[in-house]
Amino acid sequence: MCGRFALPTFEGLAGHFRLKSTPALAPRYNITPGTDIAVVRLISGTHDRELVLLRWGLVPYWAKDKKIGSKLVNARAESLADKPAFRDAFRQRRCLIPALGFYEWLARTRQPYFVRLKESGILAFAGLWDRWRGDNETIESCAIITTGANLMVGRIHDRMPAIIEPAHYDRWLDPKSDRASLPALLKPFPESKMVVYPVGMGVNNPKNDSPDCLAGIKDTEHESKD
Repeated sequence: MCGRFALPTFEGLAGHFRLKSTPALAPRYNITPGTDIAVVRLISGTHDRELVLLRWGLVPYWAKDKKIGSKLVNARAESLADKPAFRDAFRQRRCLIPALGFYEWLARTRQPYFVRLKESGILAFAGLWDRWRGDNETIESCAIITTGANLMVGRIHDRMPAIIEPAHYDRWLDPKSDRASLPALLKPFPESKMVVYPVGMGVNNPKNDSPDCLAGIKDTEHESKD
C-alpha cells in the first residue's frame, strides 16, 4: 500500500510535468490520507496539463456517503478495470501524483523507511481522480494506484505505489489511450533505480511534517541479520 509520502519542494514541477503554471504550495514531508495533495491531470477537452489540489481518498461520483473516501486511499492495479469504485475513473480520469518518495513500514517493528529514486528527484505515482457532488458541496478526490513490490521494497512490504515513467505520462493521462496497454505501465518500478533507508520514528505521528522526517538513521534492523 501507500499511506504516506513526501513532496518537500515544488521547484522544477512545471518543467517536469509541462505545466504552464503551478500554485504556491507549502513543502510537505509527511503527507497523510484525507489531506489535499498536488495532482497533475489533463484540462478537460485539451491535451494541456494542470496541477490541482485534490483530497487524498477517492469518493466515487456515485457514492451515497463521502466518508467512503477514507477507505479508498489506494487502488490495486490488478483490479482497476473491474472494481466499481475505480472502474469509471480508470477509463476516463487518470492522473499523476508528484512525489519525492514514499514511506513504508516494516510490519514486525513499525520501523519506517523512505523510498526514493537513486538520483533524487521528482517521480509520479499513477493515480485516479473523481468528482462527487453532494447537496451543498463538491469534492474532487484521488487515489494512488499500488502494484506488487520490487525486490528492494519487498524486504519491507509486499506492495508499492505504481510509478509512471516520464516517457509514458501522455499515454497514462490521455482518456483515449488503449486501456488494454495501460496495465504494462503499472509494473513494479525497477529496484536498480531506487534507494531505501530507515528514518526516525517521528514519521509515525501524522502531526510531524518537517525535514527531519526524511533524515536517515542507522539501519539496525538489517545489520542485525549480517
